[in-house]
Amino acid sequence: MAKFIRVQGKSQYDGDIEPAYRPSACGPVTAFVLLQHLFPHTPTPNINELYRKLGGTKIGLPTWRFVRRLKQLLGADWQVGVCDVQQALKQIDENRPVALKFDKWFNFKWCGRFSFDYHWVVMVGYDYVAGALHVLVHDNGGRNRASTVRSIPYEPNKTILTFVKIEPSKR
Repeated sequence: MAKFIRVQGKSQYDGDIEPAYRPSACGPVTAFVLLQHLFPHTPTPNINELYRKLGGTKIGLPTWRFVRRLKQLLGADWQVGVCDVQQALKQIDENRPVALKFDKWFNFKWCGRFSFDYHWVVMVGYDYVAGALHVLVHDNGGRNRASTVRSIPYEPNKTILTFVKIEPSKR
């Protein structure tokens, strides 16, 4: 069984992003894409503003800060939090993309071959290939390259993955 959510991806190297922010803008770009999908009729802050509001740094955006500041930005009507892979798949089934962070450095997994060393992306779906889970992600582009959907095998990356869901509060 496969599921895919169509979102408008964005490259962290687009011209509207401050040049100094581009190398470490993957977290704010991920937030931007998620907010545009979840709130299509509400103006989304631009990525430079999100970089500052979320607390982006030259070495990236820590998960705890991404969650905390996004909670502050969205208010009490929305829950933002780390979740496991099964909860992330449920979010996709409910048509809500998920923020996904690859981080071998701060997980102390320096050895190993991973799809990314340190990178935030938007999880837009999943698929099973020969019985193995693959997550479908918008990769946030590169220098002179638009964001594109990639299929990433879950198993070899699972030790460095952190999923962050954004869902309506249950009141």
